[in-house]
Amino acid sequence: MFLFFLFGTAGVIAQSPPVQKFTVSGYLRDSLTTESLISATVYNGQGGQGTSSNRYGFYSITLPAGDVQLTYSYVGYTPRLLSFSLSRDTVIDLSLNGSMWLEEVEITAGTMHRTHESTQMSALHVPIAQVKSIPALLGETDVLKVLQLMPGIQSGGEGSSGLYVRGGGPDQNLILLDGVPVYNASHLFGFFSVFNADAINHAELLKGGFPARYGGRVSSVIDINMKEGNMQKFHGEGSLGLVAARLMLEGPVVKDKTSFVVSARRTYVDLLARPFIKATNTAETKMMTGYYFYDVTAKINHKISSKDRIYLSAYMGDDRFYAEMEETAYDSRSKVHSGLTWGNITGAFRWNHVFTSRLFGNTTLTYSRYRMNIYSKEWQTISGIEEYYGMNYLSGINDWSGRIAFDYLPSPNHYVRFGGNLIRHTFNPGSIGVTSEQIPLDFGSEKIYTWEYALYGEDDIRLSDRLKVNAGLRWSAFNVRGQFYNMLQPRISARYLLTDKMSAKASYSRMAQYIHLLTNSNLGLPTDLWVPATDLLHPQRSDQIAVGWAYDFKDACELSLEGYYKTMKNVIEYKEGASVFDVHDRWEDKVLQGEGRGYGMELFARKKNGTFTGWIGYTLSWADRHFDELNRGKRFRYKYDRRHDVSIVAVKRFGNRVELSGVWVFGSGSCITVPESIFDASDPFQPNTQLDVIAYGERNGYRMAPYHRLDLSVSLIRKKRWGERSWIFSVYNVYNRKNPYYIDIESRTQHQGNAASSIRDAYRSYTQYRYMQVSLFPVIPSVSYHFKF
Repeated sequence: MFLFFLFGTAGVIAQSPPVQKFTVSGYLRDSLTTESLISATVYNGQGGQGTSSNRYGFYSITLPAGDVQLTYSYVGYTPRLLSFSLSRDTVIDLSLNGSMWLEEVEITAGTMHRTHESTQMSALHVPIAQVKSIPALLGETDVLKVLQLMPGIQSGGEGSSGLYVRGGGPDQNLILLDGVPVYNASHLFGFFSVFNADAINHAELLKGGFPARYGGRVSSVIDINMKEGNMQKFHGEGSLGLVAARLMLEGPVVKDKTSFVVSARRTYVDLLARPFIKATNTAETKMMTGYYFYDVTAKINHKISSKDRIYLSAYMGDDRFYAEMEETAYDSRSKVHSGLTWGNITGAFRWNHVFTSRLFGNTTLTYSRYRMNIYSKEWQTISGIEEYYGMNYLSGINDWSGRIAFDYLPSPNHYVRFGGNLIRHTFNPGSIGVTSEQIPLDFGSEKIYTWEYALYGEDDIRLSDRLKVNAGLRWSAFNVRGQFYNMLQPRISARYLLTDKMSAKASYSRMAQYIHLLTNSNLGLPTDLWVPATDLLHPQRSDQIAVGWAYDFKDACELSLEGYYKTMKNVIEYKEGASVFDVHDRWEDKVLQGEGRGYGMELFARKKNGTFTGWIGYTLSWADRHFDELNRGKRFRYKYDRRHDVSIVAVKRFGNRVELSGVWVFGSGSCITVPESIFDASDPFQPNTQLDVIAYGERNGYRMAPYHRLDLSVSLIRKKRWGERSWIFSVYNVYNRKNPYYIDIESRTQHQGNAASSIRDAYRSYTQYRYMQVSLFPVIPSVSYHFKF
């Protein structure tokens, strides 16, 4: 009976006349800058079908023949409606006009990308225009610090640009610049990120529900796309601040064919301080010291044909601290140069090709290098005899990578992505080179060469009018020293529409990570080492489940609530007393592997359009670690476990001339390990000598005081014949909150006895200890000048 029904049904279907379908495809771009509009929405009002553009602005939607009403929309832009009769495959390249500040723009149902409709959850996106409006430390706009204001993301401390996502560490974040991993994303010991906002087109952070196309880290993905360059006209913008200046230039090389964009930034405190340092020099002693950072980004975009486009992009940035001293005496002279440098170089070549109106391909070749170097050079001349001594400590990582990715859109009910990549890693876990007139010597860890592979496939499937699922699978592998690791990583996320504006969501993802970051938490320098998984040090793995609720109202406001639970295997930590500079020991022998957890709840409310924008975020979370050899084998709180975290961000525009913005943040104090008792003990080598023995309490068993801060900013904007200029006045930490940076222990020796006491009592002493909170930034006003032309 069942077979009869099945074949009978098949016969009826076979006899039904086929529905003729055609595909509309093309690119969506900004009308002024010609930049790609990423994740813009294309919606058919006739049948309710929809799609979105990919990271290159390409879209494709297959619809039944006949009348269609396509609405193209993007957050902060005026929607465009096209009505026509579809009778063949059609290419429509469209530009949208920005309308970030216009309240009167009419937004109709279905025209704008709405959070509750997407299967993707745990994703955060902030328009770059809004990033530039938010108050910043010393006036330096920073996209990573804006992401810290989102729920589920913690900062590493006062002023730090580090990200700790849902209980994870900084090494567990995959930071991509035009698809290239950036291994160190901070300048000035973590106070600024390496990304110049003037050169960025789009930034997105994923903290869960990871699609199969992403992999390599276990906690988050920060995907940053550079601008492509204006193909219509020459444009530039820049700023002068208290500590740095930056400039961005873009324009056509060949109009509508080839464009370029280049940006540069440098601090100049060292240049301003140099005359004052020189004024302290004498004839016998000359000294010069300073610090600066710089970064440069560049990109060329060439349109070969309507179906082919190539991109070439590069980034280079360095931090440099240096100290030079020269001393001259009667018959001798000495000169010492020492310093610390660290920085990144990345490069990418991309080729986009439209194979058919439904199949888009992207091929990418990339290079990434991070290097840290501590050096000291000394020249000495005595009685005409010259000697030289040099030492440098070098560590880093180099990557060469190839990747191919495809987007296939057979119908509005499917969005298929598949591809693979290959990475050649070269690790330098830390080596010391010593050079003198007699002996050149190198010792430390040897370089390690590894291969990393990945294949993936995923499909965003509409199962019904209310249920949509993104299901995918990623396979990755790692080859190191003859050891072969591989792992299957299933990914699935789903959303169910409860109403036209409300949905429930759920996701599960497994992530694998084959590289580790050795971090010495006692140092505030970039001495962290990237090392691979080996036969002794296993790859990291995370499993995360999340459930959520999303509500969009008035099409410009969103409200979401998410809960998550994440487990992490094979996280690493230094052994007690181990140091990054113990080059006589193998780095594999200095670390431990254990487990981690992160779980909590996040609330997020945001207004995305109009003259008043902003958001409120709240996170309730727990994060802990467990190592058999630490804390007597008991589970302990992660250093950045933060129970409560609140952020309020508001931006108000008054016409075209004044803009006010403010940020208030609150967070529970960071966890610390402190001494609980001190007692006397005899020195085994000197029996008559007493030693103070410090007994520490539970690892991370105490918290510092809560952190909270208010920042305010006002921008005065004026149009000029040549473009636009603005003065930005901002205040960091308005009410001068003394937030804890770290806790120090102060000791003071007290003596007992007096003239009437016995000789023994007169020389009895004891030491008093007390905790001292060290704060970093007081109230800091700043001013900067911005210009566009």
